[in-house]
Amino acid sequence: MRNLAKGVLALALVAVAVATGLVEKGGSMTTVAADAAGSIYKHKLNTISGEPVELSKYKGKVILFVNVASACGYTGQYKPLQAISEKYKEQGLEVVGVPCNQFGGQEPGSADEIQTFCSNKYGVTFDLLAKTDVNGPKASPLYVDLKAQSPNGTGDIGWNFEKFLVSRDGKVVGRYKSGVKPDSKELVTAIEAELAKK
Repeated sequence: MRNLAKGVLALALVAVAVATGLVEKGGSMTTVAADAAGSIYKHKLNTISGEPVELSKYKGKVILFVNVASACGYTGQYKPLQAISEKYKEQGLEVVGVPCNQFGGQEPGSADEIQTFCSNKYGVTFDLLAKTDVNGPKASPLYVDLKAQSPNGTGDIGWNFEKFLVSRDGKVVGRYKSGVKPDSKELVTAIEAELAKK
């Protein structure tokens, strides 16, 4: 009976660890990829120009993260992305483009080439981060968190121009497939609802 009780207790402890997002690693308990609101602010990345940037700079803002590419069928979405950035920036929206070459090799250019393309063709003024992976073992920790926290699907990014909407307190409140245009009623309504929350 004593062994049985110990076994039940051990199982209960494991269940608690799983439920609270803890796993055993190297003999110590470590938090798994963050699922708490605000965890995206811990990330320190690089801008497209190579300058370090702390995502804590976006605290209190509504953020739209988009994995972008210059030679994709959805590349034209840069135009409405820039438009909503201009329209809602003063209200607290930050559009953040994240170049990625994982989908059909459609973002092969250098940082300078990407910047020039975005500026010359679409007049992009919103923030662009350094090119990175969004899926797989080399995925940006930011995207590990975004996917883990998504309320409507935690799987891999499907293609270029997938979007994550983050609230003012750092919670992922929406995930939108590539086909959902930045100026679609669905996405604009969600953005306006988050901006209205002060």
